[in-house]
Amino acid sequence: MSTDVVNSSPHVLNVRDLRIALVDGTVLVDGVDFSLARGESLGIVGESGSGKSLTCRAILGILSAGVHVTAGSIDFDGIELVDLPSKRWRPLRGLRIAAVFQDPASYLNPSIRVGEQLAESLRSTLGLSRANAEQRGLELFEKMGLNNPTVVYRQYPHELSGGMLQRVLIAIAVSAEPELLIADEATTALDVTVQAEVLDLLEDLRQELGLALIFVSHDLAVVAEVCDHVIVMRSGVVVESGRSADLLADPQHEYTRELVDNHREYGLETYVRKVTAGV
Repeated sequence: MSTDVVNSSPHVLNVRDLRIALVDGTVLVDGVDFSLARGESLGIVGESGSGKSLTCRAILGILSAGVHVTAGSIDFDGIELVDLPSKRWRPLRGLRIAAVFQDPASYLNPSIRVGEQLAESLRSTLGLSRANAEQRGLELFEKMGLNNPTVVYRQYPHELSGGMLQRVLIAIAVSAEPELLIADEATTALDVTVQAEVLDLLEDLRQELGLALIFVSHDLAVVAEVCDHVIVMRSGVVVESGRSADLLADPQHEYTRELVDNHREYGLETYVRKVTAGV
């Protein structure tokens, strides 16, 4: 089922009839189909094992050994990503396509100060000098809403909270101003208050940088809060897709209705009233 985002800008990402399978032929994702325009946000929601993270890893070209795209197309700004040679990924991954994942600590070197890790990313991707990389890094930390960025810059990962670490990882991800940002369960491990702050940060970055955002979560309420469009996945297939407001107000598939009903007690009802009223 397609999710065609209506926008005057051309689609930066087109995923068509994507199929992902194990080497033994077991199909894990079957027929995923959606498009995403520049500056738009798409939520992918589903339970564990639904195929949402596999879909994103295929877009990033980082599927695990033994897992392969067996059919379909992933077109990023006119570049076919399926079976793209490693050397052609170098100017894409981390530069034009970036990602943030659930556990930021596992993506940071515990023995190196977080500012140095951001600076190294800036130097390698943008070719900045050491001094310019530090200046740009401090600016990014301030933009991420980190208090006392000069102090944070010189701290090690173990000295920061989970929310601060996620902001550091987002700073690294957006340092080259990518055209597409994939946030895969990026707020799952955070408490509700910090989660809301990170969601606001992602929305601000989307508006400021004009990047396309794919936000992945098992939580429909969170996805609906940040995304223009939503696709709902179950058992490797898209069971429903559409505008967030339409899908929440009138879910068509039984599984989507279950998700909406299950999340009303967590504040989704308030959000449904807000979006359907056009607020």
